[in-house]
Amino acid sequence: MDYMKKIAISLCLISLVLYPLFGSVNDTIRLDEVIVTGSMPKVNLRNLPMSISVVTESQIEARKDNSLLPLLNEEVPGLFITQRGVMGYGVAGGAAGAMSIRGIGGAPTAGVLVLIDGHPQYMGLMGHPLADSYQSMMTERVEVVRGPASVLYGSNAMGGVINIISKQQKQEGIHNSARLMYGSHNSLSAEVASGAKHGKFSTSLNLGYNKSDGHRENMEFEQFNGYTRIGYDISGNWKSFADFNLSKTLSSNPGTINSPIVDNDADIIRGVASAVIENEYADTSGALKFFYNFGTHNINDGYPINSSFIPDTRFKSNDMMLGVTAYQSYSFFRGNKTTAGFDFQRFGGKAVQRYPLNMISDSTLADVIINNVAGYVNIQQSVLNNKITFNAGIRLDHHELKGSEWIPQLGLSYSPTPYTSLKAIMSKGFRNPTIREMYMFPPQNPDLESERLMNYELSLLQSFPDARVSMGVNLFYIKGVNMIIIVPVGGRPLNVNSGEVENKGFELTFNYHATENLRLSANYSFLDMTYKIVGAPEHKFYVSGNYTYYRWNFSTGLQYLGNLYTTVKPEQIKDNALLLNARINYQAFDWMNFFVRGENLLDREYEINAGYPMPGITLFGGIGLVF
Repeated sequence: MDYMKKIAISLCLISLVLYPLFGSVNDTIRLDEVIVTGSMPKVNLRNLPMSISVVTESQIEARKDNSLLPLLNEEVPGLFITQRGVMGYGVAGGAAGAMSIRGIGGAPTAGVLVLIDGHPQYMGLMGHPLADSYQSMMTERVEVVRGPASVLYGSNAMGGVINIISKQQKQEGIHNSARLMYGSHNSLSAEVASGAKHGKFSTSLNLGYNKSDGHRENMEFEQFNGYTRIGYDISGNWKSFADFNLSKTLSSNPGTINSPIVDNDADIIRGVASAVIENEYADTSGALKFFYNFGTHNINDGYPINSSFIPDTRFKSNDMMLGVTAYQSYSFFRGNKTTAGFDFQRFGGKAVQRYPLNMISDSTLADVIINNVAGYVNIQQSVLNNKITFNAGIRLDHHELKGSEWIPQLGLSYSPTPYTSLKAIMSKGFRNPTIREMYMFPPQNPDLESERLMNYELSLLQSFPDARVSMGVNLFYIKGVNMIIIVPVGGRPLNVNSGEVENKGFELTFNYHATENLRLSANYSFLDMTYKIVGAPEHKFYVSGNYTYYRWNFSTGLQYLGNLYTTVKPEQIKDNALLLNARINYQAFDWMNFFVRGENLLDREYEINAGYPMPGITLFGGIGLVF
């Protein structure tokens, strides 16, 4: 509690020091960005008590990367995503793509929830997202909730939420584009997009292909993906759309430098389909959403490169997750927004161990389907001409096997001017054990309980329109119990609820629109973990600049990772890295541009996944077309 007192005093002092400046700014910049992830209905950022980062379409386009995750890793403080190579994250042993927010997430990730248009995205058996599934070509923007969002999204949103909002065609007519990129390690990325809008109808189609030989032997990656969306505006108040996303990914894991392996290959198919009906009136808005996720995983675990024994087992699984989400928000009186929602999810699948080289029947590892149902209410009330906003929410989440869980959340926002917002929030996060943890592989334990934590946070958002500057500071304290860890019991490893979490730290963001052509931004996060985990740096700093001169655009970013733990048991091993990247884009014609980009231009040697050294300098060049 002493820590929280220091936080409160610090923020109050900051607010008092800045307050005399509030009256001197004009009306050119406001903290009124519309957010959907933190509240379900659309609300202004200033009225939400939690911390939310927004990555825009222009930032995604400027990054010139087929994957969304490297950009999020840079632009979102407190968020870290592990990597192992130039392209692709992989699955199973040796995979990267583990996501953590403020040290909460896990490897594989089960404590950070990834959404597409508000729909949960994770493998039904394993309970974690597939990092290679999230492509930039289908994305309009990304909203990241830093901190628990379980009151709205239930299990897996314990550490936070990454909501990928898909592209929709907004301009009348037909619009087409293409991009081709080639670079180091025989890496190729090709994308084609087409969109059309005519009156109430809109359609979009995106196709992509990515491949790389990797910077190490036996590290090949290849992916085919496609996304399509059809929208229809039923009326001025009602809209609908349906979409479908399918990807096929082939990846290889070379093992660690000291223990290389061969034939550790994965063949993954992932699909996502949804149908949505939305309504929006002056006093009420809501949606009814249906979604279905599915996947097939074929994995060969491989064997040591000098081994005389070649195992004859292969892993295969089929998983699914279907669900219905319904919510409606209503303003009962001035300054009020009350949202009630209902969620139903059915997830699971079948996993088997196959023996293709011998006449042995498949061995079933799991064949489980689980239902989960939840209801929630969230009340937002503004008073004193919207200067003060109270937020209170409660969720009752019922898991078919693990029973019911109450999830509360309380928040307060104070906006003395349109350019200032001081916030406080207390929120609970939780996570049900996954099917993998309960029933699959040697540490399994069907008696596992849910993980739980409490998050306490204070934050300040401030913009200075005359100076073209905006900034933010967040201070947090997280205390969790019942964390699932592996311990030896009776001579064998077992998943048990004996782990703890105690994390504290702060995050800073800064944006400076220096001129019409020059923009600078920076973010920094400090994370103090009492109980260390891998893949969560103590220090994470990123500064970037973007400059436009006639037909030229130059952008660069410098990232520092300090005290990044790659191993915590049996000993603690940590690494540091200073990474520089840059991009140059030339708009030769209105319909054609050329670009080059470079990563790790300082050629630093470092690891994120233990035993998997990251590539040195990598260079890419490409062309973009609009027709």
